[in-house]
Amino acid sequence: MTSVADFLVELGTEELPPKALLTLRDAFRDGIVAALDSAGLSHGDVLAYATPRRLAVIVNGLQTEQPTQQIDSRGPPIAVAYKDGQPTKAAEAFAAKNGVTLAELTTVKTDKGEWLYYSGELAGAKASDLLPEIVATSLAALPIPKRMRWGNNSVEFVRPAHWLVMLLGKDVVDAEILGLSAGRVTFGHRFHAPDGITLQSPDKYRDELYEHGKVIADFAERRSLIVAAAKQAAEEVGGTAILEPAVVDEVTALVEWPVPCVGQFNNGFLRLPPEVLTSTLQDHQRYFPVAGEQGLKPMFIAFSNIASKDMSEVQRGNERVVLPRLADAAFFWDQDSARPLAERIEALKSVVYQKGLGSLYDKSQRVAQLAGLVAGYLKDDVGYVNRAAELSRTDLLTAMVGEFPELQGRMGFYYALHDGEPKAVAVALQEQYMPRHAGDDLPASSTGQALSLADRLDTLAGIFALGKRPSGNKDPFGLRRQALAIVRILIECNIDVDLPSLLASAIELQPADCDSDVADELYGFIMDRMRTWYIAGQAPDFAPGDVTAEMFEAVLSRAPESPLDFHARLLAVYRFMALDEAVSLAAANKRIANILKKAESAKQKIVVEELFDGAAEKTLFDAVQRLLPGHKLDLDKRNYQSALKRLAELREPVDGYFDEVMVMTDDSKQRANRIAQLEQIRRLFLDVADISCIPAAN
Repeated sequence: MTSVADFLVELGTEELPPKALLTLRDAFRDGIVAALDSAGLSHGDVLAYATPRRLAVIVNGLQTEQPTQQIDSRGPPIAVAYKDGQPTKAAEAFAAKNGVTLAELTTVKTDKGEWLYYSGELAGAKASDLLPEIVATSLAALPIPKRMRWGNNSVEFVRPAHWLVMLLGKDVVDAEILGLSAGRVTFGHRFHAPDGITLQSPDKYRDELYEHGKVIADFAERRSLIVAAAKQAAEEVGGTAILEPAVVDEVTALVEWPVPCVGQFNNGFLRLPPEVLTSTLQDHQRYFPVAGEQGLKPMFIAFSNIASKDMSEVQRGNERVVLPRLADAAFFWDQDSARPLAERIEALKSVVYQKGLGSLYDKSQRVAQLAGLVAGYLKDDVGYVNRAAELSRTDLLTAMVGEFPELQGRMGFYYALHDGEPKAVAVALQEQYMPRHAGDDLPASSTGQALSLADRLDTLAGIFALGKRPSGNKDPFGLRRQALAIVRILIECNIDVDLPSLLASAIELQPADCDSDVADELYGFIMDRMRTWYIAGQAPDFAPGDVTAEMFEAVLSRAPESPLDFHARLLAVYRFMALDEAVSLAAANKRIANILKKAESAKQKIVVEELFDGAAEKTLFDAVQRLLPGHKLDLDKRNYQSALKRLAELREPVDGYFDEVMVMTDDSKQRANRIAQLEQIRRLFLDVADISCIPAAN
């Protein structure tokens, strides 16, 4: 029975980049697991650890030796392996390749002749011999944008490396990686436990670091402690900690032994917009703001990486650090507020938006025209929309947004209210960037929706006009995200627009010369993003797997001008395909489509009852006549589900028709009449979608 042992590798470093720590941890673990699996070394659970000063992986139950492999290898033909009874270089090379002498080779006969042959067993390599290369390769493959050197070494890593632990069971793995010789000595907290800690086995790693090193090695455990401690600290001062997940992760990546403290700042800073305070505390200082019943409290929760004997001094230190930041924010607010946003419109002319597309002023003017068109569909106040578009980029010129770029739009909202602009305009300035990312909230106001759509339409049209379309994985302008945002706003906000018309208008407004087919290309680009969105099950009313590419194409073939209309048709097709009649009718549509492709287009457009020959034609004709009034009403109301359900009633008469009627009869009048009848059926279904595209038809 093959023996197993736990394996530990720990690389000690100087402080690793906090925002990259989780990525480095997971990549290190995944690289080791992939290499072990490739080497055929079985193992149990794999645990990954990460702190500011270390990356570690523990592989439980690692097979200590590769399994023996049975080797069956056919070599060169005997006629090639031997000449005049003497072995050739081909024979010697085959023997060397298998690590045996010529005498240990045999022969095998096949229908095509006799061949040199080797059959034997290859002993597996020891894990201890393979692990150094596995670890070194995994470290070299880590996603590190820029590596650094240190000291006189030629080795490179994301940060200087200071120690290396590699244990297989109780034994040290003989290895030298990043200029370090592997051992069993790790180091704990830089200040609490700076002396080395000798590890006897991997299973003691986590406990030894905690008890003797004052280090909580597990990221998830450390994160949970931080969240719990922050909540408790906030409750003790009568508030609630604002725990932004990304900030929690970053704080977790900055400390090995988290200790909370509550700091305070002057009440006067509460006059600033709350987002300014939270950005200052979170993004600049990695502190957690504290909210009360009436808004933010003049407090924050900071985490120290040391259990100080005098935490009050730690508190005062954090308060001293944050004070200049808050003072700067207050200065920016006062400075910006002294000058209305409208006075910055002229200055937009000197800020280049994109080479070939003019200035920010030019863009805002184009957006104003497009937003006015969208407002027409929304029946929104065009005056508000135009004003919001004019002011849409002005907050980019404020000192506050210069310091806090993430507050663009939001600061426009506050400054617009301060200037006495209509609230609808102020809200639109905030909502113009929504959604900022996948799954983000959408603009709720009609003015905000018009501005957000117009801005994205202009961006897409401008970049396409310049010929800088996304290619492969490259999308430097984020056009795929912009296209999906347009789709989401139109569908999820229930906005009915003629998208091709808007795209044509957006292209026409661009200063860059472009081909006449750019609008069509742009429409196709948006449809591609829309297709991915539906198939992934991210669209409302659908789950993953509900929509197939064929279902999407069935609707796209009808070229709906409105994405909202597209959604209604696709939902109708999806629900229609769940009906018992769907498979039969889809197959019939496929058959009808094939017949009509082969037949000349019927000059006869009206079905003549007198030319019917048999009950099946009459039965189908009558069934169609009965549903026509309701079908037209359904289409007028875009009640496509009802329309398709109504058409499902044609299953039996259609099946009967094909059982009894020869469409391509020799009688030219009857043939033309039957083709006209099939074209009528086909048009009824095409009023919603081309269901002959759907696999159920095949």
